[in-house]
Amino acid sequence: MRPALSLCMIVRNEERNLPACLASVRPLSPEIVIVDTGSTDATPRIAADHGASVFAFDFSFVDFAAARNHGLTRATGRWILVLDADETLDSATLPLLEPLLAGPADTGFYLERHNHACDAVTTLTTTKLDHAVRLFPNRPEYRYRGRVHETVDASILAAGGRLATTAIRIQHSFATDPESRRRRNHRYIGILKEELAAHPDDDSRLDFLAAEYHQLEMYAEATAVAERIALLRPNDARAHLFAGVYHLLYQPDLLRARADFLRALELRPGYPEALSFLHRLDETENSASQPDPPPPGATY
Repeated sequence: MRPALSLCMIVRNEERNLPACLASVRPLSPEIVIVDTGSTDATPRIAADHGASVFAFDFSFVDFAAARNHGLTRATGRWILVLDADETLDSATLPLLEPLLAGPADTGFYLERHNHACDAVTTLTTTKLDHAVRLFPNRPEYRYRGRVHETVDASILAAGGRLATTAIRIQHSFATDPESRRRRNHRYIGILKEELAAHPDDDSRLDFLAAEYHQLEMYAEATAVAERIALLRPNDARAHLFAGVYHLLYQPDLLRARADFLRALELRPGYPEALSFLHRLDETENSASQPDPPPPGATY
């Protein structure tokens, strides 16, 4: 009998994290398909002990989408759930899954991802929320794209499917090491540039390239990419908003920032973020136009 759900993962040397991840989905009784990209620890054995089918994958050429899709082709469930080893499915939101699995078989769902980053130096933990499509029907046309920052969203939409939000939560806890993070940023920038050279029409890679530059505080490079995105997407209000943010905050050019925000508002009237940044821009210009106060005790 075909299972309702397949959990699909790619892993490498995750013996410390994998047990908690797999335990979090146990109540769903999913089929578990794990693609191992070269573990040298007990990861494959732990996965097998949890009933997973484990498939080795040659990762000498970095391609996360290919690794993800390698697992998707081996999943037999009607639906696919994707997790990383350092993530767990929040048990309080498990009941939200059942009605989705009984719904239309053309919709991918965004799950809430709560990212808890512990700085390896200061031991301080910060939490940020984002959303990612991690639940979608098992259909051959729904496949990941992108050697790094791989996503399935575009293929779902290209096949005529839909994307919807859900309150299902993923808890993502990880330790950050600034130096290893910088090395990864630079490595990903190189791969993204290779992708853009091979597929110059795929402007989705530019969003991730800007983010990598931003994380490295290479704001001039990030601004140039944001400008390029706005040129390639002239009718995308969000693209103009982000170009304006860079022109306002990181590479100050107030004239261009105002033009960016006004264009965003033209495309999306009432756009609250654009209005907020325009207000901030007005305050910046008004402050700059005020004369400096006299020093204490000065007389004229």
